[in-house]
Amino acid sequence: MDRREALKKTALAAGSAALVPSLFSLLQSCQQKPRLSWEPIFLSVDQAELISTLVDTLLPKTETPGALDVKVDIFIDLVFAKLFNKEGQDAMITEMNRFDAFCSEKYRSKFIELSTEDRKEFLKEEESESGKYNGRVWGTAVGVQKPVGFYRTIKSLALWGYFSSEEIGKNVLNYDPIPGEYLGCIPLSDVGNTWSL
Repeated sequence: MDRREALKKTALAAGSAALVPSLFSLLQSCQQKPRLSWEPIFLSVDQAELISTLVDTLLPKTETPGALDVKVDIFIDLVFAKLFNKEGQDAMITEMNRFDAFCSEKYRSKFIELSTEDRKEFLKEEESESGKYNGRVWGTAVGVQKPVGFYRTIKSLALWGYFSSEEIGKNVLNYDPIPGEYLGCIPLSDVGNTWSL
């Protein structure tokens, strides 16, 4: 190998070595950016990413499945599309934009770009300032319900979607299928105490 060829290869190797950290950081930033594995039917992609990040912050995966594991974000998109009227949909989009704008004003970043700790801090503030649902008697709200805002609505929908999912119902909560199996002839001692409904 002549000297010129050796210099070319050395320069190429040096350039590659300088480029590797930049490529690595670029790859890492792409992996940290939330990506949707589903196509929203009502929300835009950016709005769906916000909902996914929000429900993942509220109900992260631990020893039990998280909100994203049971597709709570998809559930919320469907609720907006199928159960909200046009006025309700417009109000949610306006509130969602307000939520992200307030986050950007406070942290200089959108909610999906915040660290986990900053997300939690921001949600604590939203929790204390958002409206509350009225108490209920036999499933009916007491008094006139005032608007509760974006955060409280999403939190309520997230909990509804999470606890009514099949995965959580069968594998995390106690599950007693109704009707249960029929055992026609068993000793009374096996029954134990009287069952309440």
